[in-house]
Amino acid sequence: MSTEAASATPIDAAGTQRTLRIGTRGSLLATTQAGTVRDALIAAGHPAELVVITTKGDVTAGPVQRIGVGVFTAELREALLAGDVDLAVHSYKDLPTQQDERLVVAAVPPREDPRDALVARDGLVLGELPPGSKVGTSAPRRRAQLAALGLGLELQELRGNIDTRIGKVDSGELDAIVIARAGLSRIGRLDRVTEALEPVQMLPAPSQGALAVECRADDPSMIELLTELDDAPSRAAVLAERALLAELEAGCTAPVGAIAEVVESLDDDGRVIDELSVRGCAAALDGSDVIRASAVGSPDRAEELGRAVARELLDLGARELIVTESSDTADD
Repeated sequence: MSTEAASATPIDAAGTQRTLRIGTRGSLLATTQAGTVRDALIAAGHPAELVVITTKGDVTAGPVQRIGVGVFTAELREALLAGDVDLAVHSYKDLPTQQDERLVVAAVPPREDPRDALVARDGLVLGELPPGSKVGTSAPRRRAQLAALGLGLELQELRGNIDTRIGKVDSGELDAIVIARAGLSRIGRLDRVTEALEPVQMLPAPSQGALAVECRADDPSMIELLTELDDAPSRAAVLAERALLAELEAGCTAPVGAIAEVVESLDDDGRVIDELSVRGCAAALDGSDVIRASAVGSPDRAEELGRAVARELLDLGARELIVTESSDTADD
């Protein structure tokens, strides 16, 4: 551990190293995600423990957009501001696009594969599902893009944690579900994936698969400590995707998909450089129209690139397509 890291480690009144309190939701996925941050901190020499906090989204069964923005994050952030925890770990896509000035996302750890995944009966891939197959997902983004594929699927509402969702396939209630691959990976369920859906089929939710490690903006020692966990390519990708979402003035419940990736390219002199590729889409909920746009540029221009893609989508008519009816949830 570096001298700088050691100096940033919180010390209690007795002069001993204090155990960091990490706020998290209580689901298996949430505690697993927060556990990776805890383990990374411990490995870096910072004692840490999880503090489970119940959010409104955990105890309300209705569609997320009817409960309100931040249903899986508000209570965690309140605990952080109250000093009950030192940092909080969120699924980044659950955070409102408008940042609270009292808080800062001090770290974006290496991102999991952001693609959506199909979990289907009999090992089927999407193109093998017969017309009329019952496919569960409540995300407008997924529903719209699935409908646009013209496969004749019967799309059904779906909420609950990962095991609950998979159980609907195992019981025969559904033929398949579409769920974030990242969640399945984190809890060791990748064996249930029958197909990872490529972005040409379905663009994921902005910041899907990424974690946000948040702390108080007036805690510089904590910010310094948490930057050890930050992954620059993951942060650039997420900044671009969320800038796109913000420019569209669309929340996490809108039928908007985006993916940004740092890729290698060649400059005019033949030198290998990193570039950020940003793709976005807006879709009609009934699948009748999908508008797509893209841009490539320096990772240092992540937010600018995201906004540029959003403006192109708006020029193509995205505003008329952004209508919300239901939502992704943190455990998908």
